[in-house]
Amino acid sequence: MKTITARELRKMRDAEEEFLLVNTLDGEHFEKTKIPGAASIPQSASDFLNQVEQRAGGKNRTVVVYCANVRCDSSTKGAEKLERAGFTNVFDFADGYEGWQQINKEKEGGRKAKEDAPVKR
Repeated sequence: MKTITARELRKMRDAEEEFLLVNTLDGEHFEKTKIPGAASIPQSASDFLNQVEQRAGGKNRTVVVYCANVRCDSSTKGAEKLERAGFTNVFDFADGYEGWQQINKEKEGGRKAKEDAPVKR
C-alpha cells in the first residue's frame, strides 16, 4: 500500500494535481476532521466503493484517503478496500487530519521544511 505524508499532500494541492481526497470517517466526525476539498465517504458505508468510483470518475484516478490521525485505521481499511476493488492509484494519508493541521501550522508560522525550500545552485 502506498502512503503519503502531509508535505507530499500539500505539494500535490499546491501544484493543483488532479486527485480525489476522501475522509473515510463516519459523517458525525467529518466536520471535525475536514480538510478543505475533501469528500465525506465513510469506509464503513456499504456503498463505499461505488461512492468513491462515482466521485473519482473511475478506478484509475488518484485517490487519497485519510481519517483523524496516525492512531486511526479507517483510512488504511478504506485504502485496502479500494485496492482490492481494482483502484490503481490509491494513497493512504496515515497522518490524517492532525498531520494536515500540523503541516499547515508550520507553513503559516513561516517555517519551511527543507524539501519545500528552493533548490540552491
